[in-house]
This record gives sequence, structure tokens and C-alpha cells, in this order.
Amino acid sequence: MESCHKFSFPLLTLLSLYVLFFVAHAEGSLTPRPFNNKITAAFVFGDSTVDPGNNNYVKTLFRGNFPPYGKDFRDHVPTGRFTNGKLSTDLIVSYIGIKEYLPPYLDPNLSIEELMTGVSFASAGSGFDPLTPQISSVISLPKQLEYFKEYKNRLQSAIGNRRTEAIIKESVFLISCGTNDFVVNYFTLPIRRKSYTVSAYQQFVLQSFKQVLQ
Repeated sequence: MESCHKFSFPLLTLLSLYVLFFVAHAEGSLTPRPFNNKITAAFVFGDSTVDPGNNNYVKTLFRGNFPPYGKDFRDHVPTGRFTNGKLSTDLIVSYIGIKEYLPPYLDPNLSIEELMTGVSFASAGSGFDPLTPQISSVISLPKQLEYFKEYKNRLQSAIGNRRTEAIIKESVFLISCGTNDFVVNYFTLPIRRKSYTVSAYQQFVLQSFKQVLQ
């Protein structure tokens, strides 16, 4: 029982994100609510649970831009989301009244107006362990943070430092990650198992998680 509790802790952010969705669902239809109008944008980091299509622009096999993905999405188009419809983050930003969908940052067609209300930097197959994204040739969390810095520079060039800082100050940040560290990495390949017990690897992933938050 104790080990199960420790195992679930690195995924606390992911679980809390889904709690937000189910609370919203329990309240009624997922329509924009007026109480959150102070939130200006949303920024998301993580893996396939919150990647709306960044991997479409990365040389990797980890893509969701083909059927049956997207069969319940707008116009039944597979966008790169690893789901038949919207991601939980799409539902969240729609519910709190930011916009209907949270787009991938790497989409070259994003307008400044779209950037101003937030994007997702997440990459399917990524993880807190630096080895995990290397396995799948996807975007690591440190690289996602670099993209966020790049995003800030782009926005500052377009609307100025003051407006950019005001947007970020009133934004919400979400991280959904950690599953691939165990499923794709630890329990699939022998590399980490040679150096870490399950308990020790959990602590390694947790420490990596803390570094990302810092």
C-alpha cells in the first residue's frame, strides 16, 4: 500500500488536472463561466495527455495525426491530439472562458491573437526523466521551457514587455506528465532498472519534477 501511494505522487499534477475536468462536468455543461475572466491565458507542458499536435512538427513516430484520432473532433480531423475529440486542457480552457481549443505552440500558422491567449508546449512521449523523450525522439520538458522563453520573446516583440508580462501574470500553468517515465522507459527498457529500484526511480522522477517547477 505504501509503495502504491509513492508511485502515484509524481502524477499528482495529472490527477489534479482531471479533477478540474470532472468538477466542471459535475457543474453542468462545459460552457464559458464568468467567474474566471481574470485568467488571460493558459500554458501547458507535458506529454500525450495534453499535446494538441506539437509532434506533427517533430521527426518522431509518436504522432496522432491520423484516423481514428479526431473522429469526434471538429470536422472529424485528426489534429495530432491522442484522442477521438478534445483534450482535457481544451475542455478546461473552454470552460473557464479563454478559448475553445488550446493550440500547439509549434503550429507555424498561429496568429499573435492566438498566442496571447495561450498555447501548449507538450509533446507526446515526453517525461520528467531526460532519457524518456530521447527514446521517442520527442520534445523534452527542458526544451518545452525553452520554447516558453521563445514564446515570451515573440510576444514581447509584437505587443511590448508590459502587455506580455501582464498576460503571463494572470495566466494559468498546467503540467501533465510522468506516465511515460514508467510505461515507455522504466518498465520497457533495462537501462534505468539496472541503476534504480522502483522506489529509487520514483524519487528520481520526483526530483526531476521539482527541477521543472523551479
